[in-house]
Amino acid sequence: MLRAIIFDFDGVLVDTEPTIMKVTQAMAALEGWTLSEVDYYRELLPLDDRAMLERLGQLFGRSLDPARREELLERKTRAYREIITDGLPPMPGAVEFVKQAAARFPLAIASGSLQPEIEHLLVKAGLRDQFAVLVTASECARSKPDPQIYLITLERLGRLPHFRQQPLCAAECLAIEDAPGGVDAAHAAGMKCLALTHSRPAAELAHADWVRPSFAEVDLAQIEAAF
Repeated sequence: MLRAIIFDFDGVLVDTEPTIMKVTQAMAALEGWTLSEVDYYRELLPLDDRAMLERLGQLFGRSLDPARREELLERKTRAYREIITDGLPPMPGAVEFVKQAAARFPLAIASGSLQPEIEHLLVKAGLRDQFAVLVTASECARSKPDPQIYLITLERLGRLPHFRQQPLCAAECLAIEDAPGGVDAAHAAGMKCLALTHSRPAAELAHADWVRPSFAEVDLAQIEAAF
């Protein structure tokens, strides 16, 4: 039985990925690294900021000392927050789908982004009150594709009064992702996963339980029947 839905955020609910890519490219350029669009989407998509910097060091053959990492992360955070001051557009169909789903299930977000950024963009999109649980990068030591963020989200959802009489288990949760590593994280946590091809082609997401081009093509009743 499907009893809760957990959304990734970037590229799933709000069209953040092109903006994040640009500020990440600018951050990489400070180290003399030229990050291509192909490498951003292939190598960095599911990672939080710290894991992203670690992966950049691997790609370009040079790790950074802790002080420099913190400086670069702070610059990236400031640049991104300035850009998103007025919000960013929701993904097509996201607002309608979230409101439809929230009428039937408790909803959560499990994202490698920072909480203030997510909160701000959700408010701008008129969606903040639809999510009972929000778990972000600051609460996780390990980035996707590690399942830690999904396991924390599961535990947090389980505290809701909705699940007081009958505890929630991972197999009763649907994760919604847009990156192969996000699908891996959801599966490793014991959850089924719907992948949307907002950021990556369907072939890279074929290991998800369902793959759809957008929210408009998602039949939630059909997915629920498969649980």
